[in-house]
Amino acid sequence: MRLKADLTLLIVSIIWGSAFVAQRVAGQMGSVYYFNAARYLLAALVVLPFVGWASRPRLPRAQFKWMFIAGFFLFAGSALQQAGMVYTTAGNAGFITALYVVFVPIALFFLWREKPHWMAVAAVGLAGVGAFLLSTGGKFEVRAGDLLEFIGALFWTFHVIILGKFASKFEAMSFSVGQLVVCGVLNLGVGVAAEPLMKLDASLLFAIAYTAFFSLGLCYTLQVWAQRHSPPADAALILSLESVFAVLAGWLLLDEKLAAIQVFGCVLIFAAVVLSQFKEWTSGKIDHDHLVEGR
Repeated sequence: MRLKADLTLLIVSIIWGSAFVAQRVAGQMGSVYYFNAARYLLAALVVLPFVGWASRPRLPRAQFKWMFIAGFFLFAGSALQQAGMVYTTAGNAGFITALYVVFVPIALFFLWREKPHWMAVAAVGLAGVGAFLLSTGGKFEVRAGDLLEFIGALFWTFHVIILGKFASKFEAMSFSVGQLVVCGVLNLGVGVAAEPLMKLDASLLFAIAYTAFFSLGLCYTLQVWAQRHSPPADAALILSLESVFAVLAGWLLLDEKLAAIQVFGCVLIFAAVVLSQFKEWTSGKIDHDHLVEGR
């Protein structure tokens, strides 16, 4: 069962990585808010049948509060991520987004006084160097898209913390639907105010459907099942491969190329992600709720 669960998580990380290609396709068409609104609201409909409302008591008032807060951070992270896709590659976006794994222990230290392990501090240094090399190719030049992805990673960081510290107190599926709806509605509202209507074509419809049904709907459900049977350490390391698959998918499907120094930056970021989890990996104490991440 553990092997089956680990293989399931590997499939999840592959789908999440490949989803950056679909998002990149939408980004090249200039679609940010309407695209996000469509895929998050559709994903909420996908997850809704799994909630089982008839067997659930009335949702507590606190859950609505944290669903809105989580949905807001999901909105900010997804909007910045998708906006960055207009100006950067799927591979860059995948690796820079993965920095949230490294940022989490740092945010916990400054806001909740949870002292990070020295490995977490080393991981931040590695990730910073790696992100610089990946984004600039070793030159003092940061592309706008990479900067947006970096800021978005900060919002993903707080979204992860909220899920681990607060959302874990509530029923998972109903909370997921709630935050997906909030995220979708906020994206729709900003889209109506600031973005021209997106022109629907086959590629954009495919990107919406793929990310909604597979990246958000299917993968969330598979992740919930798999993490009941897979040790938290296995889950952390397997899901961190998402960024690697984002680069591979960009290379295979979009013909995105990286210079040697940018590949080295990818290696450093991946090493930082693994290092940031290594202490928990050896002790088996990673909080699985920190891994329940919206895409």
